Amino acid sequence: MKLFGQKHLIICAITFVILFLMNYIGNDLPDKLQRALLTASAGVIGLSIGLIIYNRGKNDNQPPQNFD
Repeated sequence: MKLFGQKHLIICAITFVILFLMNYIGNDLPDKLQRALLTASAGVIGLSIGLIIYNRGKNDNQPPQNFD
């Protein structure tokens, strides 16, 4: 998957909506909007960092020497 391409942005939007709704609906505290926004944002950032790490080693043509 190309980073920050159309598929990546769609997956990020779906992740944000799911995490936001799970936290907003299930929380009874007065600051539920802020918590839901922070949790959903952290989820999208974590997803993006994971994809960057995954794509960095994906096209590696020189594996480590003597790797068992």
